[in-house]
Amino acid sequence: MPHALSDLNVRTVRRSAEPPVEELRADVCVVGAGISGMSAALTSARLGRRVALVDALPVLGGQCANSLIGLFCGVFGNGPDYQQLTHGIFTDMFADLESSGDVSYNRRHTMTVNYDEVAVGRWMEEQVQDHRIHAVTSASVLSVENDGGHLSAVVFATRYGLLRVVADAFVDATGDAALTWEAGLDCRVPERTIWGSQQVRLENLDPEHAPAPEELAQRVHDKAESYGLVRKDGLAFFFPGRNTAVMNMTHVEAPLEPVAASRAQLEGRAQADLVVDFLRAEFPDAFGRATVRLYGFPGRRQTRWIAGEYQLSVDDVVNGNTFDDAVARTAWPIELHDRPDGYVWEVFESDHVHYVPLRSITPEGAVNLLAAGRCVDGDAAALSSVRVMGPCAAMGEAAAHALDLADGGAVSDISRSDLRDRIAHNVTA
Repeated sequence: MPHALSDLNVRTVRRSAEPPVEELRADVCVVGAGISGMSAALTSARLGRRVALVDALPVLGGQCANSLIGLFCGVFGNGPDYQQLTHGIFTDMFADLESSGDVSYNRRHTMTVNYDEVAVGRWMEEQVQDHRIHAVTSASVLSVENDGGHLSAVVFATRYGLLRVVADAFVDATGDAALTWEAGLDCRVPERTIWGSQQVRLENLDPEHAPAPEELAQRVHDKAESYGLVRKDGLAFFFPGRNTAVMNMTHVEAPLEPVAASRAQLEGRAQADLVVDFLRAEFPDAFGRATVRLYGFPGRRQTRWIAGEYQLSVDDVVNGNTFDDAVARTAWPIELHDRPDGYVWEVFESDHVHYVPLRSITPEGAVNLLAAGRCVDGDAAALSSVRVMGPCAAMGEAAAHALDLADGGAVSDISRSDLRDRIAHNVTA
């Protein structure tokens, strides 16, 4: 007799010559779901806008949740006051993660925030659902409909077919300026490699025997060559009470070509494995039983960014120059990873703050497109200080407010004082 399941129907299908294109309508389309894109999307949703949030990764959270960065940097100023410089998304996030024990604070020259990347990723996902944001993952920019700087739609390629997002305004939070690039607008690339990092989270550690940061960095410097390590220094971010740490001890190329980018990811993991061998051998009391819990997605610091209406300069950063259209601020050091064996690290005085203007997040020639995050415009040294998560989140929030004020029109027509009033908590003392 036939099996009970034999009546299940199966159809034979074939791709049509012109596959259908699904269409999604939104007020604001945010491309890139890292900390800057998430900040822009949540702010826009809270302003009552219909939001589409699209990312090329199969998950939300970008590098913040998936590259195992392990630290929120640039949110707070330098000691001894440790003024909070960016609020917005961090206000609710920190409160929620403090209650679950998933963040901790490090008070040194500045204050950084350890976080559990799984908890942060889930927090972001829940926020997206609560705010009814249309999230689309595994979607890469295929083409952009651009009429004289006014974007009307973006077509994304996904494994499930094509998606066309029609919107009144757009935010490029891709990190690599992918939206701006595909729109045919000018972008910048560094003259020499800015190295990325392959982070790993290690477990089964003994933090009581952890080496001091200075001791770890010196040991790496002295013995890197004998272990085959590319980077000649390194950092370990231990999470209190969990016997785990995120290791930042690699330097990996970050090309924009598909084959080279894939190769770099594998080379980065090979570097990370050599780091684990080094740690087990050189610090057995702390790392002798260390195992890799997770390899992060490739970490990319500076790759390609917009050519903005104003390029933030290293002099702006060092001198703390102010702007009447400031949208973000930070006190984070100049942190330029432009050499394979180390990096530039220049810290500032206790009361120092520097700013990012609206013009630096506005692509030259754009009407209804703003950038947020590490793809905003600055020279390589300036960008190395403002690409961290504190000011990136502030840029995302400011982009959302500026586009809301523009209401489908040109950002250039908005009142800067109105924008400043909305984001005062992120740009004034």
